[in-house]
Amino acid sequence: MAAESTARRIGLIIVGDEILSGRRQDKHFSKIVEMLGARGMHLSWAEFLPDERDRLVDAYKRSFATGDVVFSCGGIGGTPDDHTRQAAAAALGLPLALHPEAEAAIALRTREMAEKGQGTADMSAPENQQRLQMGMFPEGCEIVPNPYNRIPGFFIKDHTFVPGFPVMAWPMLEWTLDTRYRALQHVRVHAEHSFLVFSMPESRITPSMVSVESRWPGVRAFSLPSVGEAGGMPHIELGVKGDPEAAAEALEFLRAEVLRLGGKLAPPAAA
Repeated sequence: MAAESTARRIGLIIVGDEILSGRRQDKHFSKIVEMLGARGMHLSWAEFLPDERDRLVDAYKRSFATGDVVFSCGGIGGTPDDHTRQAAAAALGLPLALHPEAEAAIALRTREMAEKGQGTADMSAPENQQRLQMGMFPEGCEIVPNPYNRIPGFFIKDHTFVPGFPVMAWPMLEWTLDTRYRALQHVRVHAEHSFLVFSMPESRITPSMVSVESRWPGVRAFSLPSVGEAGGMPHIELGVKGDPEAAAEALEFLRAEVLRLGGKLAPPAAA
């Protein structure tokens, strides 16, 4: 049993051609689901997008219009293939502006690197002027601190924008959850239960699943079939999630329906 917030939906946008092409494997989805679960929250939707300005503008227009809490990972750098900052600004009809706190953080990072013999601390140098582009955010936003290398992300209209690098993105998102959204954590108790069903086609139990959601409106039934791809016996993981008391009643109903319809709750003995 866990706690879950139902007051706000939470969405995830992952940006990057390298993810869609398979050059890199996404790690954000599973980690963010884990982060949310530890706080009694859950992910309502996720979207993978390419590094294409027009596609990003359209996506952010839609997500800003929802009122959802949204985390966006990737594309906020300063190279020509990074479009997220510009797309977010365009979606809101806002200009980009150098955020003073971002400017200070980037300058501090530049000085620290210069002290190690990496580049110059002169912010008028072309390479440092280019670094400052990473602090050009939609006007009126707030920064999201980056404990890894100080280069911040930004926050505006319940959207948090962070880099694509997990070592940076994950602590930035955890800070956001615990600073901006603590009130959404562990809002109400939510239960999820499941059991395995053998010797029954999914189509036979489907009408009973429909009955669950009509008899217990706060409960959702789910079915996860397995064809035995790992060498085990084909089966269905059948379950319910929702209000604890109603979910417990619905679970017992489904168990009884499985037996009534000829299914088994344990794998049949080998011949």
